[in-house]
Amino acid sequence: MISLRPLRDGDAEDLVAACNDPLIQRFVPTLPAPYTREHALWWIRDGAPTVAARGGQIWAIVDPSDDRLLGSVATQPGTLGYWVAPWARRRGVATEATRQGTAWAFAHGYERLELTTHPENVISQRVALAAGFRSEGLRRAAEQSRGGGRHDMLVWSRLPSDPPGPTRRLIPDLPGGALTDGVVTLTPVGPADAGEMFALRNLPEVVASNVPPVELSRAEVEERCRLAPGTWLTGINVDLTIREAATGAFVGEIGLFYHEPPTQQAMIGYAALPAFRGKGYTTRAANLIADWAFTQVGVMRLIAGTAPENAGSQRVLEKAGFVREGYTRSRLPGPDGTRIDDVLWARLPA
Repeated sequence: MISLRPLRDGDAEDLVAACNDPLIQRFVPTLPAPYTREHALWWIRDGAPTVAARGGQIWAIVDPSDDRLLGSVATQPGTLGYWVAPWARRRGVATEATRQGTAWAFAHGYERLELTTHPENVISQRVALAAGFRSEGLRRAAEQSRGGGRHDMLVWSRLPSDPPGPTRRLIPDLPGGALTDGVVTLTPVGPADAGEMFALRNLPEVVASNVPPVELSRAEVEERCRLAPGTWLTGINVDLTIREAATGAFVGEIGLFYHEPPTQQAMIGYAALPAFRGKGYTTRAANLIADWAFTQVGVMRLIAGTAPENAGSQRVLEKAGFVREGYTRSRLPGPDGTRIDDVLWARLPA
């Protein structure tokens, strides 16, 4: 499907076209902008050979049928990176190139490879998982942003002893991309949902149930929506919109928080717009996410919490098969330094 070879002068034209692509410019902020032929020839003749002299390697990813440049993969002691040209995407090019680059690195004595991705670069995160890399966490302010400032990076790693991949995900994708019972549909939260999510999350009663109970700015909600696909891939939590199946109208949100994988216990939380409360939509959403968590994620115990006075939420959980298990005093932070009691509910696969 692909071949790796050294960069050549004949790659300069395609290198310029690829490195001026908005997506590559966004996620590789060290590239000059605009990227010129002079930049390309310097990289081919001087930059890449310097990396090789220091124990790394820069490859051109090419199509074996015509030798055209499709992208590049690079290893330097301890690290690996890649990019794919716009004309070669969604063909598995990056995954295969990463596998080949990783094999070369381990064959040449590398004892660990680390790969970093921008938190919003979900496609690159999927490549890392497909190539056998494991999520290791967040490196704060790890990279210079284009135009100033710094941004976080997700860290992925692979050891020679690790399986070749793909890496098993803690939380898989939804089958078919959504969950539905014909009345409500649950879909992954993304950037396009920011406006509706902002309106929901800043309702006074919803703010009161936040942990901690504080209002979120529009920018904060937009950021959470942008990062939601990445937190799903790294196994932190799942954010879903609840929508009417027939009309697509936004009803609310529901989330799965897998904070306790060793014990196979997860938690759900939800909120609905006032116009859709009392219609059974949230109960349907809770049933859908619970069934998926038990059958697809491997959760063996699903919990939820409600404020003692929140009778509506307690009815939702009762109708969705949850059983009240206890009352925990001063469990959660409240406004102005106070503490809030919490009622614990749980549902088991049986």
